[in-house]
Amino acid sequence: MSKSTDERGRIYLPKDVRSRFGERYRIVELPSHVALFPVDDDPLEGLREAVGDAFEGTDSAGLKAEARESIAREVEDEAKGDASNRGD
Repeated sequence: MSKSTDERGRIYLPKDVRSRFGERYRIVELPSHVALFPVDDDPLEGLREAVGDAFEGTDSAGLKAEARESIAREVEDEAKGDASNRGD
């Protein structure tokens, strides 16, 4: 599909494209071109659809807490490794 911008720089997407992919897009500038990627209204729901039941029964607060705990463990492990390398 080929589209041109209007005098204000807008690109109009056909209704069937908007119906299929939604109304919101992330614009990504690459070295050789620009790409549009659909943005889900509910990113967590989009993630669930992409990975299936891997996060079944987990809400966004639970995912955030789990991520923070994991990062904290990694930082702690890294700090312990640095201390043992220095002989502290």
